[in-house]
Amino acid sequence: MAELLAWLLDSDPALRWQVERDLAGEPPEVWEATRARVATEGFGARLLALQDPDGQWAGGTFFPAGFQGSPEDGQPWTATTWSLNALRDWGVDASVLRGTAELLEANSRWEYDDLPYWGGEVDCCINSWTLSNGLWLGADVAGIATWFAEHRLPDGGWNCEWVEGSTRSSVHSTLNALKGLLACPGADVLAARRSGEEYLLRRGLFRRLSTGEPVAPWVSRFSYPFRWFYDVLNAADYFRTAALLDGSAPDPRMADAIGLIRAARRPDGTWLQARRHPGQVWFEIDAPAGQPSKWLTFHATRVLDWWDSAQV
Repeated sequence: MAELLAWLLDSDPALRWQVERDLAGEPPEVWEATRARVATEGFGARLLALQDPDGQWAGGTFFPAGFQGSPEDGQPWTATTWSLNALRDWGVDASVLRGTAELLEANSRWEYDDLPYWGGEVDCCINSWTLSNGLWLGADVAGIATWFAEHRLPDGGWNCEWVEGSTRSSVHSTLNALKGLLACPGADVLAARRSGEEYLLRRGLFRRLSTGEPVAPWVSRFSYPFRWFYDVLNAADYFRTAALLDGSAPDPRMADAIGLIRAARRPDGTWLQARRHPGQVWFEIDAPAGQPSKWLTFHATRVLDWWDSAQV
């Protein structure tokens, strides 16, 4: 474990501070100092320097300005929403982006129907990220939280294709919606979150209710950044965060999903990057496909530590 921990600590500050806090057990004064460096060193500083004067990145909200790509090109990951997601995940303090919420309110419109940025649009995943980023930056996103409570599907989750008439939830959309709701207050929001969690837990995080078979092979193909894609590590990481927030124990229905995560661990304690999701990026932050991933190893080790400590 000492060798693995040393490997993880030899990382960009965006990852190092989280390793210090969650795996190394360092006191707050240590990991907080490392976290403060994210805005001035490495990944965080590089991405902050790419912000446009109007508050956006790449001149667009979900896609770069003028994007005309095809599905074969993959989703570009450079526009405003993706850049904000990364900076938030890396732990950049909102004060570093002071004024960004106001700039986006004035200058940024969704590609869908030219809607104002902080009002969200019709896609569950996009609304979830807008909710999380708005709460982080201090924008008024209360309407989006209400939107989620009102757009829950009968089976308890969400599906970004509801606008096309879908009435069955998606594991991708449901997990992303849950991440956005996690930091929101209010009884209606909590009820919606509990409903979405139950949707995933009834399926053991990866099984079809009808047959008990895995939803698809990708449930155990782990890749980082997680983006919008679902896998059992991404889901288990959410449930760890939710359980710590709620002060609750791990749900035993996750046991088989935890088994999939454990089975993917290599003898040296690392997890491999299964793939890189295609699409333009500002710069790479993790290993290529087939190589040991520090980010996946951190998330998986953290999940297993949490799960195992509760089984004693």
